Amino acid sequence: MSNSAPPIDLYWYLPTHGDGPYLGTDERHRPATFGYLKEIAQAADRLGFKGVLLPTGTRCEDAWIVAAGLIPLTERLKFLVALRPGSGTPALFARHAATLDRISGGRVLLNVVTGADPADLAGDGNKLSHDDRYAQTDEFLTIWRRILSGEPADFEGKYLSARGTDISFPPVQQPYPPLWFGGSSEAGIDVAAKHTDVYLSWGEPVEQVKEKFDSVRARAAAHGRNIRFGLRINLIVRETEDEAWAAADRLISRVTDDVIAEAQHQFTNVSESVGQKRISALHRRDKLVIAPNLWAGLGLVRGGAGTALVGSAESVAARIREYQAIGVETIIASAYPHLEEAFNVAELLFPRLGLGGELPLKERGWDLEFGRGRGAGVRVAGPSSTGPAH
Repeated sequence: MSNSAPPIDLYWYLPTHGDGPYLGTDERHRPATFGYLKEIAQAADRLGFKGVLLPTGTRCEDAWIVAAGLIPLTERLKFLVALRPGSGTPALFARHAATLDRISGGRVLLNVVTGADPADLAGDGNKLSHDDRYAQTDEFLTIWRRILSGEPADFEGKYLSARGTDISFPPVQQPYPPLWFGGSSEAGIDVAAKHTDVYLSWGEPVEQVKEKFDSVRARAAAHGRNIRFGLRINLIVRETEDEAWAAADRLISRVTDDVIAEAQHQFTNVSESVGQKRISALHRRDKLVIAPNLWAGLGLVRGGAGTALVGSAESVAARIREYQAIGVETIIASAYPHLEEAFNVAELLFPRLGLGGELPLKERGWDLEFGRGRGAGVRVAGPSSTGPAH
């Protein structure tokens, strides 16, 4: 793909479980206070990110409530809110989605998370097996889509039922806010092909991602549907290759063998996610670079998005264009710590991707205490500076 490819949609990540400059340690940990999350959201909004992903789980602040609090404090930013089907009824979540979409003026997207950790799911009262959870998700989305589309929602399934359910206040986005979904198992791909608008993959090597996309695309076509594709990955971008790889090394510099062993036990023996097992299979401590500029070091201790594109802005942009060539239209990115790294990505990578990153920060309404300096010296001044000073 040439440099003239259409600009990619770049989303950021809201760390509602906490943040910090190191993985695998509590050293310099930043709690997920609302003030800190507000700083990140407002930075992403003003820097030009398309939106932010809000995760879900027992270790996260509630995605729906955090999004509701941040919507009036941002202007253009979209909120990709995690929706876990096993934690509530389709009618309840239909009302939640419609109301949030209305008060945001159509800035809500929904990330369907079936779940992979049995203990975490049991906390929400869901004790179904892996494939049964996806069958439940299929029924959930069938009812949910009917309610928001204004269709008769009468339904009797193995796991869920609905009778005469409708909604009085429709969402701004018709027929409903777009559904995003990531699942690498056969059951997960079936649900994605049948219901969702955007299919997400972890940041695996390009050939593996293409194989998965081809399968999803074919199954969606069998349902008479077109589906878009996105990538969930970390970015470590610096002015030079050496600086980027040094930053990657620092990120895991506090990780001990015991911490790695415990994390890997959770990922390989506890988690039921096929996607997590695919990511875990990519890394060994002695071989973490698995493709050009693709590093699996985060996956030593971080579940989910365990890979990162590491390098200069030029090389990372080149790798992103390779993913674009196989159909990726959206990237949901993250980097530690998320406030400072939002600036790094916007300043260094946006211009290479045609996203307008060359616009001076002062023209975007920023007043930076320490000028344009990257890293821990950046602090947002003004009303948003209610979290930790950086």
